Amino acid sequence: MTRHPHAPVVIGVDSSTQSTKAAVVDPGTGRILGLGRAPHTVTGTDGARESDPEQWWRALADAVGAGLAEAGVRADAVTGIAVAGQQHGLVVLDAAGRPLRDAALWNDTRSAPQAAALTERRGADWWLERTGSVPVASITATTWQWLRETDPRTADAAAALRLPHDYLTERLAGVAATDPGDASGTGWYSTATGSYDPEIIELLGIRGELLPEVAVSGGTRVGGLTAAAAAHLGLPAGIPVAAGTGDNMAAAVGLGLGGAGLLDHPVVSLGTSGTVFAATLARPTSPGINGFAATDGTYLPLGCTLNCTLAVDRIAQLLRLDREDATPGGRAVLLPYLDGERTPDLPHASGLLAGLRHATTPQQILGAAYEGAAFTVLRALDELLTACGTDPYAPGAVDRPLRLIGGGARGRTWVDTVRRLSGRPVLLPAATELVALGAAALALGASSGVDPVAAAASWNADAALELPALDRDLESWIRIEDILQQASPTWLT
Repeated sequence: MTRHPHAPVVIGVDSSTQSTKAAVVDPGTGRILGLGRAPHTVTGTDGARESDPEQWWRALADAVGAGLAEAGVRADAVTGIAVAGQQHGLVVLDAAGRPLRDAALWNDTRSAPQAAALTERRGADWWLERTGSVPVASITATTWQWLRETDPRTADAAAALRLPHDYLTERLAGVAATDPGDASGTGWYSTATGSYDPEIIELLGIRGELLPEVAVSGGTRVGGLTAAAAAHLGLPAGIPVAAGTGDNMAAAVGLGLGGAGLLDHPVVSLGTSGTVFAATLARPTSPGINGFAATDGTYLPLGCTLNCTLAVDRIAQLLRLDREDATPGGRAVLLPYLDGERTPDLPHASGLLAGLRHATTPQQILGAAYEGAAFTVLRALDELLTACGTDPYAPGAVDRPLRLIGGGARGRTWVDTVRRLSGRPVLLPAATELVALGAAALALGASSGVDPVAAAASWNADAALELPALDRDLESWIRIEDILQQASPTWLT
């Protein structure tokens, strides 16, 4: 069926670590009509990972323009826009809304000492009860504490503190707003009360006016596109702008997950980071798992590893191999913790290679990198399921399929490795660009009042190719586990 050129569309934005993607989406079918991309630059060494927020704003305009051009859609057909962004990053603004410094990102580990100190000061249980998470390096609260201690002049000059998606939403609508999902990753939002925690705010020395208002959900309309933003993006002024959310929360919306029972379809996302999450009505509080809120008012417990596809690609580059030129690691074990690690909480760890033999091939070393990264993600999944009251290896539990998403889900070796190490069936969703698609559903909610999760489910976003379970490779799993447990304390810390 030919689509009318003036038919309405919504735009969902995925502002991630390395790029911005803007999906132009048909609100009736969820079909992505055009997808624009624009790169980001990340700088830093020795634990530092930073980006200039202004480049996100420029990239947003470039991506929106490219998406509309690819879709062949007129700008005046756009009826709403929403941003989903990388979680945790700290954007510090002056009174005019300009960044005072580059934003420290989710994988910046310099705040590890502050995370340890904050945990010790109140105790892990205190933090879990309030926020659902124990502070780790890169959580916004620990990064803010690091800034207070290392650059107090900038901290004192701050007129606003924002997450990456908050910053872009404010540039779009001129309104300081966030949502429960992304706010739950700051370390100063209480998932127990659904609001900022006053004790934590006081502990961190944050004035209340520095923080954005928390909308009811990511699909809440927080304002209209300002004239300045409309001119920057080439879109009509006044179109609805949604509160938006974090990238993981948006991916859950894109899959149609939300309002679930005790546990709904665990998801494994393979991207720059590896994440595991599930939609649930329960509020888990377990060390090692982030008890995040979902953007629809339910919960999205999540485990996150720092080293996933980017780390494995780096190993492939070092070996001068194509990323798919890999075989199972055999006796070799490679834990590719090139940026430290978050789960397990080893912020100063480095990569570790063990078990080499004369016969070990470069392809096996690369395969061992895949195995080490996949093991770490799947180990986090076991923790998540346990925290939600499910024995991951109970009879029948391993028959529950994993939804595999992210860039790695399109790679043969990634899929094969996850299947082999998990012993579970795997679902590969037919929908792509789930973060941008989830943001588009939030934009639809802001523009029309429909439930974004229901809209995404109606788009058949959860249709998937199911791959049967393989026999679980317990030998490799145990080998990797043993190396992790035996690793030198000097390497771990």
